[in-house]
Amino acid sequence: MHLPLKRAIERVPGGMMIVPLFVGAIIATIWPGAGDYFGSFTGALFTGSLPILAVFYVCMGSTIELRSTPYILRKGGALFVAKVATAVVLGLVFGRLLGELPISGGLFAGLSTLAIVAAVNDTNGGLYMALMGQFGKSRDVAAYSIMSIESGPFLTMVTLGVAGLSAFPWQTLVGAILPLAVGIALGNLDPDMRKFLGRAVPVMIPFFAFALGAGINLTTVWHAGLLGLLIGVGVVAVSGTVLILADKVTHGNGVAGIAAASTAGNAAAVPAIVASANPAYAAAAKPATVLVAASVVVTAILTPLVTAWWAGRFGHSGGSEGTGAPDGHTSPDGASTPRSATDHAAASAGGGSSTKRQNPADPTGSTYPTSGA
Repeated sequence: MHLPLKRAIERVPGGMMIVPLFVGAIIATIWPGAGDYFGSFTGALFTGSLPILAVFYVCMGSTIELRSTPYILRKGGALFVAKVATAVVLGLVFGRLLGELPISGGLFAGLSTLAIVAAVNDTNGGLYMALMGQFGKSRDVAAYSIMSIESGPFLTMVTLGVAGLSAFPWQTLVGAILPLAVGIALGNLDPDMRKFLGRAVPVMIPFFAFALGAGINLTTVWHAGLLGLLIGVGVVAVSGTVLILADKVTHGNGVAGIAAASTAGNAAAVPAIVASANPAYAAAAKPATVLVAASVVVTAILTPLVTAWWAGRFGHSGGSEGTGAPDGHTSPDGASTPRSATDHAAASAGGGSSTKRQNPADPTGSTYPTSGA
């Protein structure tokens, strides 16, 4: 008997992150003491998200290639700075309004500065590369090698500190980026290490997602539906506007900017890491995890639709510049990136019959559609 479990999970936007996270949350809601009851290795799966994430960031860092052409540096750098600057401004505004704690009641219950910053700071790399493979230039696909520096809690911690909220000691900031830096060093010193470690990236995503979900009680999640939708729409609208301008400054047509206006799947792990580093954010961490996870799903559906509309009206679809195979481009780690973002949008919405393939350079857990059988 063969059950296409992987294919079914990947039909959900960011499924390898979202589905295990909600499985863990369902178990934690129905049986809160499940991890303690079994203990040993099973119990560790319920509580061990941070060690898994540490290894994840080493492996993810190994896929970041430092050698880049001037165009890739310029394009990727502009989008990176624009995304981070947007998060800093939002952190400053909401930090003054909300502080470290989440809103305790009403329609916006659970909303926090941490949730907003974490949702904006990290781009869904797989989604970006798939969309640029269809609507952009081949060189724009490789620009994600620069933008992938966003991954992890480091920039969120820095943003919260810049916003005037509870700061983090320098040792904590270094500790947050050290696994990623070690991975970058290993991957750039030895291409074989890049291939070896890069393969582990997608494998770890469902495991740390499950552990994160095991710390969430779903009885507090029901009101996050509308609020999560609003955060996802806000990420596309607010960061998308800034990113379009940044793309135009680097002589683009705005397509790369709107394609980068999304939330990465692994951004849902950031609130828990931030709270473990600074207890001032403990109350905000669990609702922020749910809200960021909702933003992952919303932006995975909305961003392809908006990008396709923008490309049809202001850009050009189909052709792209640079070299490469006619049916795909090569991503920074050498893996083939498909050209069909239309398939990606359809699959993100849960439809279509296309199969999917994981790119080890994608830190989000997102998958790329390939021509289905």
